Amino acid sequence: MIAKRIIPCLDVRDGRVVKGVNFAGLRDVSSPVALGAYYSEAGADELVFYDITASAEGRRLFTDILREVASTIFIPLTVGGGINTLDDFDRVLKCGADKVSVNSGAIRRPALIGEAAKRYGSQCVVLSADVKRVNGEFRVFARGGREDTGLEALSWIRRAVDDGAGEVVLNSIDTDGVKGGFDLDMLRAVSEMVSVPVIASGGAGRVSDFVTLFKTLPRVDAGLAASIFHFGEVRIDALKRALAAEGIPVRITSPRTEELPC
Repeated sequence: MIAKRIIPCLDVRDGRVVKGVNFAGLRDVSSPVALGAYYSEAGADELVFYDITASAEGRRLFTDILREVASTIFIPLTVGGGINTLDDFDRVLKCGADKVSVNSGAIRRPALIGEAAKRYGSQCVVLSADVKRVNGEFRVFARGGREDTGLEALSWIRRAVDDGAGEVVLNSIDTDGVKGGFDLDMLRAVSEMVSVPVIASGGAGRVSDFVTLFKTLPRVDAGLAASIFHFGEVRIDALKRALAAEGIPVRITSPRTEELPC
């Protein structure tokens, strides 16, 4: 059975890691370089780096910080924010990313997914879908959760996977930062629809939320979280031991660091 992945997420704004609730009310956390190095040593399976204001500000992703993060970690790195063209893919991959996450850029020009999959392979293309319930429908949002695109989420995700996206990060805006558990209904709908890996994002507040996620939805491949890791509420090694005790397959290594960076 394939091991479930535990993935910390670095939401980066103005060169610092930040975190909010429901994609709003952002507060400063730490340096992305220091935090990335910490997670690499602490047993994380992968790391996600989002330049969360690049699309909203109409600019390219900050590659200088990305290079520093990539140079300090020894786990796979997924990078997103301001990815609009194949040149953006190329630039980010050359900075050390292993996978590239697309959201707003693909919504504006859906052909980007197929073009990137053809050039770099589907395993390199990650669809990041920011989804919120609107009038009883799962709706896709763009520009860091600021803009309702009007797109129905399930049909959009299915199209992206058919076009070549090799992985889906499902970000529930409704549960983001609330720490009340993952959005199981939304995740069930997506994971039962696609055959590629699905990463759950938004809502983790305690170890039991991950246990519930993987036991309830065994088709979900990974759990992504931010604040509970950033603020030391849940340690990755302790989380993995708890998952293993519940019979959930995980990759356990001895953490090489214990102190969170400021």
